[in-house]
Amino acid sequence: MSRLMHVTSGPYAPPVAARELTAVSADGARLHVEVHGPEGAPAVVLAHGWTCSTAFWAAQIRSLAADHRVVAYDQRGHGRSPAGQAPYSTDMLADDLEAVLAATLAPGEKAVLAGHSMGGMTMMAASRRPAFREHAAAVLLCSTGSSRLVAESTVLPLRAGRLRTRITTAVLGARAPLGPVTPLGKKVLRYATMGPGSAPDKVEACARIVHACPTKVRYHWSHVLAELELDEGVAALTVPTAVVAGTADRLTPVVHARRLAATLPKCVGLTELTGLGHMTPVEAPELVTERIRELSANHVEMKGAASA
Repeated sequence: MSRLMHVTSGPYAPPVAARELTAVSADGARLHVEVHGPEGAPAVVLAHGWTCSTAFWAAQIRSLAADHRVVAYDQRGHGRSPAGQAPYSTDMLADDLEAVLAATLAPGEKAVLAGHSMGGMTMMAASRRPAFREHAAAVLLCSTGSSRLVAESTVLPLRAGRLRTRITTAVLGARAPLGPVTPLGKKVLRYATMGPGSAPDKVEACARIVHACPTKVRYHWSHVLAELELDEGVAALTVPTAVVAGTADRLTPVVHARRLAATLPKCVGLTELTGLGHMTPVEAPELVTERIRELSANHVEMKGAASA
């Protein structure tokens, strides 16, 4: 199966990057990085979630690149970034983000950092790192959480408790390959990760991206998510931070977003999207893009390098 299996036309087809580069992380891991939009424009850095890739941000990149410099990268093992050595960890997420920031932003340059799911967890993991503090003007957290991910997941229609947690851990961490994208596969993915009314083209785009993730990578990162504990990272996320979540999210139910909004030192808004699921940048592309634009206008374009 191609590592780059994604839609090739329409709004969810990945745009061609203005340039591509490789960022090298602390342990030598190589990360595929894309830069879109005009040089010198306000910067936005996008971090995708578990089993996704830069293609996940296609709609945001297409819109933002008109007047922003958009940096998107493949998390290690995803898209065109090699898997590197397991076991993985949240420290690796932070290391990788630091490497991308160093490779793409000038010293002291501020940017809006947006993360979906594991990408949001990347922001929490990196919140106390020097490079993060140097470059983060504001943050957008989409469909994410800081702890108790498996215990609070509602992918399985069972009563909360040890049994549901144990079975959910086994399902999300299964070693079985997802296989080709089929009608049944799309139904399963929509149930688990998207709102019930998701349009077929959005389901197709998400299915192609998720099914392209290598089985071993999906398996190893699932263990990191199952044991996630980043509450202290949330408390250290002191830049203006907006939160977006779908009320029908089964992977990271809206309780996570509400907890983040209540805990963040500088929460600048919680947006709950009625009936939408976990894949908010694809399910509500215009809304997510608008939130990024608002953060950029308020904390990058107007305040420039003084924003912190």
